[in-house]
Amino acid sequence: MFLAMNSGKATAIACLFFTLVLLRTASAQRDEDNGPTCNVKFLILKEDNGKPVRNAAVIMHPVDAHGKQGKGDLELKTDPDGKASFDDLPYGKILVQVLASGFQTFGENFDVAQPRILFTIKLKRPQKQYSIYDEHSNSSSTPSKQNPPPEPNGGKPN
Repeated sequence: MFLAMNSGKATAIACLFFTLVLLRTASAQRDEDNGPTCNVKFLILKEDNGKPVRNAAVIMHPVDAHGKQGKGDLELKTDPDGKASFDDLPYGKILVQVLASGFQTFGENFDVAQPRILFTIKLKRPQKQYSIYDEHSNSSSTPSKQNPPPEPNGGKPN
């Protein structure tokens, strides 16, 4: 009985020690990132009427010096007022993409170099797709009627 109780205490102490080591490691990593950071806020609106777009995905991709997309994407969702925010975004170039159902995908590179930035992004509705199979009425030019191809042997039976 005494051995089982000591074993339980040992497990609890080991878990506590492990947790403290993890917290110390996380704190040390945060202290190493002493570069400047930005508080970014997003306001996502409908272009046609200026109303907020709720539940839009706002994705931030880091961009390296060569213009290539880096690792460590961040994704936010807009609230009912079309707002989303993130604290402690490191300075540098980012690609911001906004995806929302019923709207064109937005994507643009931005340079983050100040403590606070507000991005106001207006999403457009999808454009009508052009199809060669649809009937197009164009008054400036009417398609010419083609003659059928000539029949073999001048249309005479063999």
